Amino acid sequence: MDGKVVQLVQGREKALEGDAPAVMRERFSAFPEIQVIDLDAAMGRGANDDLVEMLASTAVIRAGGGVRSIDRAEALLKHGAFRVIVGTAAFRADGPNFGFLKELIDAIGRDRVVIALDSKGGRIVVKGWQQATTFTAEEVIQQVEPYCSGFLCTYVDKEGMMQGTDLDWFRRLRAATNLEITAAGGITTIEDIRALDEMRIHSAVGMAIYTGRLDLAELALINAGRQLTPPTR
Repeated sequence: MDGKVVQLVQGREKALEGDAPAVMRERFSAFPEIQVIDLDAAMGRGANDDLVEMLASTAVIRAGGGVRSIDRAEALLKHGAFRVIVGTAAFRADGPNFGFLKELIDAIGRDRVVIALDSKGGRIVVKGWQQATTFTAEEVIQQVEPYCSGFLCTYVDKEGMMQGTDLDWFRRLRAATNLEITAAGGITTIEDIRALDEMRIHSAVGMAIYTGRLDLAELALINAGRQLTPPTR
């Protein structure tokens, strides 16, 4: 946001700023894939494309934030993103936006698309988590499976609050799909990460790293123990 690495609480209040993007990228060098969210683009107030391009030049990244058109998705891939995260544009008021999703995978390929299932108060939220829909992630996850390679599932109620996450919600999502799931929102402890790992769910971690609650070296050892193969460009 505004050219800086930031952490928000529930998508609204900025809780802290990290080091410069290039410095943070170096800190995360032991990890196979970095998640980069352009919050300005998500909130419709500009973009940080130069930073996305800089990060993608030295890391495998999945990029999201404001991907509401085919042109935007293609631009992020052109900037070097390995995958593109789509949230708001994937849904209408009454459910999935199948027309847009079909156009998207025709343009960039299903394997390049990650669909964001961000949940707050039990409902999918869109437009930078500011607008709630009438349906749940559990209700739509199987419907949108054909249009993506995996899901980014954020439990917004706990995002940035350092209070743990809702493991039961992630269990329900895991039972509903065989596609890759990445969990986010409130992941605070090694125990959270191990519990998600047992479900075959990846963890996207922010606040707990920036505040020192989680140790990057310990996380790197856990990651190495999985013997994951880093994605190729």
